[in-house]
Amino acid sequence: MALSFVRKCMARLLLAGILLASLTACSTPVPSKPRDLCAVFTENRDWFDDAREVYAERKVPINIVMSFIYHESGYRHDAKPPMRWFLFIPYGRGSSAYGYPQAQDEVWEDYQDDAGGFWSSRSNFKDSLDFISWYILKTRDKNGVAVNDVYNQYLNYHEGWQGYKKGSWKKNSSLKKLAEKVSGTARKYGQQLKNCDL
Repeated sequence: MALSFVRKCMARLLLAGILLASLTACSTPVPSKPRDLCAVFTENRDWFDDAREVYAERKVPINIVMSFIYHESGYRHDAKPPMRWFLFIPYGRGSSAYGYPQAQDEVWEDYQDDAGGFWSSRSNFKDSLDFISWYILKTRDKNGVAVNDVYNQYLNYHEGWQGYKKGSWKKNSSLKKLAEKVSGTARKYGQQLKNCDL
């Protein structure tokens, strides 16, 4: 049992090193007009193809998933929370959130075990689209939040399923404002997507 755990950890470390080396060599630049979904997809045609493929499988609207990525990472493949400091001494980040979806280690591993597979990566755009779609569908199943209810979907995404159930967000005015922004971006992206010439 212990030996298989060590082997799994070693394999993940080796894979992480290989992926990191390959991703830094070919990362996609941040879109120049991130508020315009048509422009985002025009600059990154592969992202549009990825979004259509994930939508075909999961049926979570593209505009919703893209609004989550925009607000979570600003389309940066290597986004992570800022370093915390005590005087001049760094003492770690606020969480393990990483990549396009800003997914934390634990929930990303749940996704890998359930749907994504061992090779999925938070710095891969298609994997990130699939992860957010998976999370939205799980939120519907676990907490009864409709897929198109972007406001409450985002609160679940930010607070986790248990945090949402406990109402940890109810007294957090800045989080509620952010959920409103994500919802507004999803609406705007939805209107733009109808008129994209892609």
